[in-house]
Amino acid sequence: MTRTTERQEAPPLTPERLERAALRYLERFAASVAQLRRVLLARVERSARSHGTDRTEGAAWVEALLVRYQASGLVNDAVYAEAKAASLRRRGLSGRAIRERLAVRGVEAETASAALARTDQDGGSDCLDSADEAAAWALARRRRLGPFRAVEQRTPHRTRDLASLGRAGFAYETARRVIDAETEPQDEQD
Repeated sequence: MTRTTERQEAPPLTPERLERAALRYLERFAASVAQLRRVLLARVERSARSHGTDRTEGAAWVEALLVRYQASGLVNDAVYAEAKAASLRRRGLSGRAIRERLAVRGVEAETASAALARTDQDGGSDCLDSADEAAAWALARRRRLGPFRAVEQRTPHRTRDLASLGRAGFAYETARRVIDAETEPQDEQD
């Protein structure tokens, strides 16, 4: 028996099939309204090309579904942005990089800034000047930059380490404080 590598064509899109697809997507991924809209409109487009589904009618189904999901709280950009911002902060991303990533995912600038402010307020440390500095420490730790390098490798790699934090969106002063520090602040160590 031979296996076919051809993909089976999806049946024509209906509002019910679209909703099932949306729920399956939301089970697997957290999504902003704009992300879910893009995914569902792509499905409408595929159905239009394959089966002649009316694009305008499909877009109306998508919008109705999004309105319903927003009203029920199933899709909420503020909650999504706060969770994503907290996750990205823990990974060591700067505030600027987090705002950019949220913008790419369709989160409005005001919503992203508010979510970032709430995240920084909830997870702030008294020892560090800012949440950006805490994130810079996390990134330096993860990439073994600055104080996380062997002592003999710190000086030759200083410029490269500063550039790495700069490309990650951190201000020069923040990057310099982290890279030139002898050890990590006590409140940040686990």
